[in-house]
Amino acid sequence: MRCQDDPGEMDEPLTAKERAARGKAVRKEVPLEAHAEVRLSDTRDPVGLLLTQAEGRVPELVPIRHGRMLVSPFTFYRGAALVMAADLAETPATGLQVQLCGDAHLSNFGGYASPDRRLVFDVNDFDETLPGSFEWDVKRLAASFVVAGQDNGFHPKKCRRIVLSVVRAYRETMHEFARRPILAVWYARLDVEDVAKRFKATLPSGQRKSLKAARGQVAKAYTRDSMQAIGKLTTTVDGHRRIVSNPPLVIPVNDMVGTGIDGAEVLARL
Repeated sequence: MRCQDDPGEMDEPLTAKERAARGKAVRKEVPLEAHAEVRLSDTRDPVGLLLTQAEGRVPELVPIRHGRMLVSPFTFYRGAALVMAADLAETPATGLQVQLCGDAHLSNFGGYASPDRRLVFDVNDFDETLPGSFEWDVKRLAASFVVAGQDNGFHPKKCRRIVLSVVRAYRETMHEFARRPILAVWYARLDVEDVAKRFKATLPSGQRKSLKAARGQVAKAYTRDSMQAIGKLTTTVDGHRRIVSNPPLVIPVNDMVGTGIDGAEVLARL
């Protein structure tokens, strides 16, 4: 992905040497130490930010969203992308612009079928995508592993080892991608079956059971397709498919008549 000062500019792509030189220059301007501390404003209002988001959502669904966020620190983290973005906006930035996922926490990565029906592992949620400094995604991803680890009762040292492994893998992968042609990076993918084969031989015997369970999840993932969704979300009425009503999460437009819910408004907000 091309880095540029203004995402709207259509300038010529930088050469490998130019990218390397720019990276070194940015490292001097914004050293690693500059990212070590986050100084939050005294006027910071996370709840207020979340409430501003609620203004653009379907009112009947807002309590459900907030209820899910209250379950645990990690569920709150998942729903608070805006809060973290506001915090990161106050931190030193490299200015190396990319098209961010915008919500790069660990639960927004998973397996899904590629066009050739191979199961691949990748980011699978882009509804918060926006241009920004690359480190925002990296920081949100790393923090998600810490919060999830703490939420599961992991020792702080274990959380630290996990996060170091995550950011090391990111750094090494980006270093490898930087050497490849653009199209090679475009077509690069992480095949789930290949990963399973690669790690099977290296896992201690005591952990082989976990791999077997993971393979079961892989097999289950292959069944998650459009036909499964049709079977789950619809039913047959008089020979025709109809959406199954599950208010307030799923409401067929016809069911909104006489309920006081503006169907056109709901559709406009989706």
